[in-house]
Amino acid sequence: MSVRPLRVEGAYAFTPKVFPDSRGAFLSPYQEPAFTAALGHPLFPVAQTNHSVSARDVVRGVHYTLTPPGAAKYVYCARGSAIDIVVDVRVGSPTFGAWDSVLLDQTDHRAVYFPLGLGHAFISLEDDTVMSYMVSSSYVPEHELALTVLDPALGLPLPDRDRMVLSDRDSVAPTLAEAAEAGTLPVYEQCRQIEKAMYA
Repeated sequence: MSVRPLRVEGAYAFTPKVFPDSRGAFLSPYQEPAFTAALGHPLFPVAQTNHSVSARDVVRGVHYTLTPPGAAKYVYCARGSAIDIVVDVRVGSPTFGAWDSVLLDQTDHRAVYFPLGLGHAFISLEDDTVMSYMVSSSYVPEHELALTVLDPALGLPLPDRDRMVLSDRDSVAPTLAEAAEAGTLPVYEQCRQIEKAMYA
């Protein structure tokens, strides 16, 4: 498995080796030795797994979790293809406001690790795209927050506006600056302290 740090501090892309044969193929999207070698600890204790199915041009996000409790994620594409986007929304982070994107597909089978406190969005590139997540905390509706993907200050790599399919919630989500003013963004040092306790 190859590992690549992303432009957002603490986020990584993992690409497994694929073993094809006459029956199809086999691969492991998560491999603890490679993960531990890159981050110095194994994956977080998994509290929940999520599975989403999206049509072409669906854009989900930018989603993040109120911290505390916060949520770390490990995401891969089980079917189809998507542009997966990690956004640093942690106030005080050395890469605050920065983002990076990774193509998740059925050719390279990459996965993306999101440390606690980051924002997540993705763009579905084909119908019936399935995204699978391992998450460090259980879903609590009032803890789940969103920023608009249309925030010009972020400048995310979006498809044409007339083709994008957004949920009602994502359509009216605040900008990064508005969320910062409202005090709903995670704080970098607090995220780091929660993560230390998580991996202790």
